[in-house]
Amino acid sequence: MSESRRKLDERGLACPQPVIDVKKALEEGGFDMLEVLVDGPTARENVTRFAVYAGHAIEGVEEAAGTTTIRIRRAGAPASFSVAKSAPAAVAASGAANVFVSSDTIGSGNDELGALLMRGFLSALAEASPAPGRVILMNGGVRLAVEGSAALTGLARLSELGVEILACGTCLDFYGVKDRLAVGRVSNMFEISGLLLEGPTLSL
Repeated sequence: MSESRRKLDERGLACPQPVIDVKKALEEGGFDMLEVLVDGPTARENVTRFAVYAGHAIEGVEEAAGTTTIRIRRAGAPASFSVAKSAPAAVAASGAANVFVSSDTIGSGNDELGALLMRGFLSALAEASPAPGRVILMNGGVRLAVEGSAALTGLARLSELGVEILACGTCLDFYGVKDRLAVGRVSNMFEISGLLLEGPTLSL
């Protein structure tokens, strides 16, 4: 019996739309293999990570003329999004708070003071009990996690303690610093929105 296939063309769509469309297609089913076309590294990473988290298999990723084709073999059971339960995620699931950071400074007024306060806060956070489950970085907050950041020491200490550090991939791309990410991993709007709904969140 021949294999049934479905194709999604997600080229030109911004995060998190490709992941949302892939999730919907996998849940609808009616096929064995889903071929997804995307045109950027962020979309490629987001789609492949989601498919794996949701229990499907990546059978191939091919690059040609600026287009990436991702082949996803659909699992037998209906797909449902869930975050991989790494050790840090398990901490968060137990009720530990998320810390949402949307700037590389704290407060308004003087940026030098704001940067100093942020470094102090992250260092203090590493000594807090209980520790947060995750630190989620968006917009200017992603600059805290790149090479040369004065806040890297605090974030690295948190990571060593099992706190998951997530940086928005769209934000890293916008600031042109994705290749300089020094601590944590790249995430996406779809995953981040789900995580923020899982438990208490402290926003800076």
